[in-house]
Amino acid sequence: MKIQQCREMSRDELESTVQELQKRLFELRTQAVTETLENSKAMRNAKRDIARLKTILRERAKAE
Repeated sequence: MKIQQCREMSRDELESTVQELQKRLFELRTQAVTETLENSKAMRNAKRDIARLKTILRERAKAE
C-alpha cells in the first residue's frame, strides 16, 4: 500500500483498513506458528501498512 493512497482515504476508511490488516496479521501469525506460512514477507508488509495508517491517523488527530 502506497502512502499517497493512504492519505487520500477518509478517517473511517483508514480505521476499517487498520482493523482488516490487524485481522490479517493475526492470521499470518497463526500460519507462522503452524508452519503453513508461504510468504514470510507478508507479516512484515502487514506490520508496515498498519504503522503507515496509524501514523496518518495520528497526524490528522494532531492537526485538529
